[in-house]
Amino acid sequence: MKPLREAIRPTTIIRPEKLRTLLSLDLVVISETFQHTGSFKFRAAYNVVLNRPESEFVGVSSGNFGQALAYACKLLDRKCTVIMPHNSSKVKVDAVRSFGAEADLINVNEVSRVERLEQLREERPDAYMASAFDDRLVIEGNSSLGDELIDLGLDAIVVPIGGGGLISGTIEAFERANRPIEIIGAEPLMANDAARSLKAGHIIPNELEPQTVADGTRTLSVGNLTFPVIQRGVSSILEVSEEKIVDGLKLYFEHANLKCEPTGALSLGAVLQYPEQFRDKRVGVIVSGGNVDPTLYSQLLAG
Repeated sequence: MKPLREAIRPTTIIRPEKLRTLLSLDLVVISETFQHTGSFKFRAAYNVVLNRPESEFVGVSSGNFGQALAYACKLLDRKCTVIMPHNSSKVKVDAVRSFGAEADLINVNEVSRVERLEQLREERPDAYMASAFDDRLVIEGNSSLGDELIDLGLDAIVVPIGGGGLISGTIEAFERANRPIEIIGAEPLMANDAARSLKAGHIIPNELEPQTVADGTRTLSVGNLTFPVIQRGVSSILEVSEEKIVDGLKLYFEHANLKCEPTGALSLGAVLQYPEQFRDKRVGVIVSGGNVDPTLYSQLLAG
């Protein structure tokens, strides 16, 4: 079994001149689209499976964590089931199944992911219930990305935020290195529970799963483990419109030759919507993943 550092692919650092010139910003693109299974989630999932003794894992995911958990279980010879919304991207459902895992599709308007997870917890008491974000092993796995960014000389990093696993790991990496930096969350306006929670000082969940185009952020709330990390380490959370998310996706394609999923475009969307916050700064924007249904992707590019 390979340790995490040997199992992951180093992140891809891009300084796209066309995009930097267009935006008049010192922009550094940090892309996890070439990570195993196409997103940063492999870091977390592999770390979980590697460090748990159970022979079976159950996860809840819109797609990326599900793919990552399925692949990690395949590599480490474990059984895997992934609970997914019935309207998850087909490419993500197919990928979960291609790694030998079971895709347990549910209608979230009839039964929530949490309720289905509890059902499977009762049915499979020996399985490990793997959270996509609210797990110390997840945060630690994600911090391996932050470790790779320490020496880039960045003034600020913009990180997509759903459940908070990636941004928490990024915060902890810089804390470990004792390297102060401005860490900014980017969250869809229509799924802005993290922003509301940060302002209130306590977790305020969404009442229903928000149907933002950034499907990786369709969570009810940030986690009990991730929220305290966010509180101490995030300078702000920027709420991004659906239009700016799509604009970011288009700009990556047109000016950086980079295909990303809508969630991955959140950070650039935040820069587009709040440009005044990034003037005269060297800014890193994390592209969290590149798994997007081809039909949806072509529709978004076409407007």
